[in-house]
Amino acid sequence: MESSEKLAVVIMAAGKGTRLKSQRPKVLHEIGGKPLLAHVIAAASRIVPPGDIFIVIGHHAERVRTAMEPTGVHFVEQAEQLGTGHAIQCCRQAIAGYKNVLVLSGDVPLIRPETIDSLCRFHQSEQAAMTILTADPQDPTGYGRIVRKPPQPEVEAIVEQKALTAGQQNIAEINSGIYAFQTAPLLEQLGKLTADNANRELILTDVAGLLRTAGKRVVALLAADAAEVLGANTIAELVALDATLRAKAASRLMAQGVTIFRPESCVIDADVEVASDTVIEAFVQLLGRTKIGAGCRIRSYTVIEDCVLGDGVLVRQSCVLAGSAVSDGARIGPFAHLRPGSEIGEDAHVGNFVETKKAKLGKGAKANHLTYLGDAEIGERTNIGAGTITCNYDGVHKHATHIGKDAFVGSDSTLVAPVAVGDGAYIGAGSCITKDVPAGSLAVGRSRQIVKEGWAAAQRARRQKE
Repeated sequence: MESSEKLAVVIMAAGKGTRLKSQRPKVLHEIGGKPLLAHVIAAASRIVPPGDIFIVIGHHAERVRTAMEPTGVHFVEQAEQLGTGHAIQCCRQAIAGYKNVLVLSGDVPLIRPETIDSLCRFHQSEQAAMTILTADPQDPTGYGRIVRKPPQPEVEAIVEQKALTAGQQNIAEINSGIYAFQTAPLLEQLGKLTADNANRELILTDVAGLLRTAGKRVVALLAADAAEVLGANTIAELVALDATLRAKAASRLMAQGVTIFRPESCVIDADVEVASDTVIEAFVQLLGRTKIGAGCRIRSYTVIEDCVLGDGVLVRQSCVLAGSAVSDGARIGPFAHLRPGSEIGEDAHVGNFVETKKAKLGKGAKANHLTYLGDAEIGERTNIGAGTITCNYDGVHKHATHIGKDAFVGSDSTLVAPVAVGDGAYIGAGSCITKDVPAGSLAVGRSRQIVKEGWAAAQRARRQKE
């Protein structure tokens, strides 16, 4: 749409989705890692600013509003759901100042910004009162059909399947439920809608007939990919859309130079970004807004959510990373768990069965085995021995542990926070450290070993007499 043509976008999101058999609002069901409605808003936001997008809410209105408010869109409440035409009637005041209005469905998540843009440009070039986005799916069953009228792209009628005549049964072109309107003629005809139909509702598609009767142009544009206009009325259809979206995400990444072995086994959310020359093995999950740099390797059964990984990172098998940052060249796992707030420095190692939470490891630091580091800052090149624990929680508050550069923490050590260990300090294995350790010093906090020679033999002899 040209900049001079002010465009409003209305997204229908008021329905119950009864066939989903769910208490959750239909448009908040997720595919590709985010709600159906969020996908549609994201596509529309590539065409117009969020301030020009109006979401029609009704069923569980407040849940939908709360979930989508961060996007910056506006909301129009349809308190009583009396049909799609009634939904637009509820938007009269909101769209009155716009020259054109685009109507999208909140449960059609695969619609692309490019398709929306093409529809708007076609609508403008044809100077039509109404432009219908159509599709040609393999199976048009259940959809209203488009009856064309020469010359193309004129539309004579939209006919519901049960009303098709014998001569119309072979029509495969369907109505997607996505429309562009000139606002003025749309508003003129909305008041003429009646509920004289099987559903006893005010149906937006009836506007097409009203506009033609008024001598206005109604045209249609065929979508390049029928999958873009598919909705989800059942859980099975929802899962099928999810599979389609994730397959497209994997294809997009492979086209950008990412190797994905067994892509059908991987779960990759729509907003995930991966740079070239990274290898993703089978059964990996990349979720949320994860970003992975170039030349990384993500090994099988790893789950990464809302993380940022630098270049050349190796994540070994069966790791779980969430809300964390991993710098260039770091090595993670296998079986490591990075909890939110973890920052793993360049060339650092987080190894077998190591868990971190709000922990920062400096360049070259290592925690290779069986360790918990919570609310901790670990300096460059410091080595954390196996079985080390930072005791960060006193039952009421969390406390921090600070360990300097080039320090060495012996195996099975317990650091009771708040505590600090200076640069180059050593902690003896098996120590319980409750006080600060100065730089360059050795701290040993364990009970003295006692050896009683002959004790075991004496005990055995005593038991034999009993």
